[in-house]
Amino acid sequence: MLMKKKVAFATCVQLGLSCIEEIYRIGGNLDLLITLKDEKAKDKSGRIYLDDIATQHQVPLLKIDNINDQEVLNTLKEHQIDWLFIIGWSQIARKEVLEAPTYGCIGMHPTLLPIGRGRAAIPWAIIKGLEKTGVTMFKLDEGVDTGEIIGQGVIILDKNTTATKLYQKVNAMHITLISKYWNDIINNNITLMKQNEDDATEWPGRKPEDGEILSSMTMDEADKLVRAVTHPYPGAFFKVNDKTMRIWSATTYKDEGEIKLRDGYLVPIDYEIEGE
Repeated sequence: MLMKKKVAFATCVQLGLSCIEEIYRIGGNLDLLITLKDEKAKDKSGRIYLDDIATQHQVPLLKIDNINDQEVLNTLKEHQIDWLFIIGWSQIARKEVLEAPTYGCIGMHPTLLPIGRGRAAIPWAIIKGLEKTGVTMFKLDEGVDTGEIIGQGVIILDKNTTATKLYQKVNAMHITLISKYWNDIINNNITLMKQNEDDATEWPGRKPEDGEILSSMTMDEADKLVRAVTHPYPGAFFKVNDKTMRIWSATTYKDEGEIKLRDGYLVPIDYEIEGE
């Protein structure tokens, strides 16, 4: 008879909370929840708090500064954790954390690994004009998004895809993958597939100032940027004298418009003027 596996889950964003909710929906159970202290990462996209769900399911909740803190190692050992999910967490877990659970740690990344390792996966998929992206569930190792793959789900993109819509689809795919592989994980029945390093790409992090629309951009580049950094991200913007126009949605025209680009105009639809 298989022994019940003890599972912990570390997250501080909606993607992780959606996974936790799905685990309980399908009849699963968690033995420990880990999140950031309340005052940390308040401006992080999708930031959530686990107090309510921890209370609802009577699960111990550990609030930390860093996933590599000694307190984390001690608590994982104290609860005899077999698997640790780390999802939507920007800090890289070191070897000591990865090896603390009996069988290791599991993460998810919103690309079809090995494509798009790194940060800002949702904006980059739109900016790069990809026809498809997805979510990869994988076993964490000491690299950045380099671990062996457990499973993947494909998401189709089109010329109207926004960060808002893609985030929703990524969230739904997290739920799908958790539901699909949960029983295999807790029964130690997963099949791991190595990533093909020949196909690997790495995408750099992005900052709010990277959302600036420049007159040297083409209509296509400006359109992709607006769609890529709209909610839940800081938004694209255009500077006019001492004012900033924050643009959440827009359209492009060849002949007329408000913002002159290399080959046409950008016409803001949903926007706000800062500095007024």
